[in-house]
Amino acid sequence: MSVSQATQFYPAVGVIGFGAFGRLIVRHLGPHMALRVYDPRPAEADSQTYGAVRTDLIAAARCSVVILAVPVSRLSDVVADIAPHLRSGTLVVDVGSVKMIPVEIMRAGLPAGVEILGTHPLFGPQSAVGGIAGLKIAVCPDTTGRHGRRAAAFLRTVLKLKVIVTTPEAHDREAAAVQGLTHLIARVLVAMEPLPTHMTTRSFSLLMQAVDMVRHDAPEVFEAIERSNPFAADVRQRFFKLAAQVEADLARRNLSAAVEQPPLMTARTSAGP
Repeated sequence: MSVSQATQFYPAVGVIGFGAFGRLIVRHLGPHMALRVYDPRPAEADSQTYGAVRTDLIAAARCSVVILAVPVSRLSDVVADIAPHLRSGTLVVDVGSVKMIPVEIMRAGLPAGVEILGTHPLFGPQSAVGGIAGLKIAVCPDTTGRHGRRAAAFLRTVLKLKVIVTTPEAHDREAAAVQGLTHLIARVLVAMEPLPTHMTTRSFSLLMQAVDMVRHDAPEVFEAIERSNPFAADVRQRFFKLAAQVEADLARRNLSAAVEQPPLMTARTSAGP
């Protein structure tokens, strides 16, 4: 799909939510299509900077494509707000970090005749600093509609993303480990700061780079990854169980070493009779 084809198929795209990820979306879609942005909060940045214009909720919902860039915790309310204003044939896209719950919310709350596309860009503002070409995005089509196929083609050919077509359940099973562990470990390491910054190894530096990629994510992202993914709790429990096992093994070895260690030589025991 060319840029001109994208403009033809999507003459106007509504983006609901202009937080950090909403701004990232607008920045990369702005050069390719007209964008209408709605966010109830005061502007943190001028959306026109990225080729978009501010509008109200109804105008954003009347676009041919509507992207919901809102926390999972707010998705039900937003779906209820936009449902009366959507046109038949509209493509509604979410970009949440989990997929089963958002897709189910959209299925239940959106009117018949609306096409649903669950997506999860497998990157965030920090990891997209150098551009998004070559990065991955998971796509969960809820129907076999043509709009979803065109959107996937646009992501692949225009934005140069690596598109992974999957199901909401398969996505959440993998994301429970991929994202759940990353954010969990990052949360612990941030709590341990200050950590060494001078005499560091390459592996430690890479570990902290991973932490830096997610340390500034909104709290809602961590909540969605750890609480809204139905498989995350099992992954956490397994991780902590194995960590406790490693700690127990180390404690046992320390105890064994202390028992087996010969008594220290003293002046009295080392001296002759």
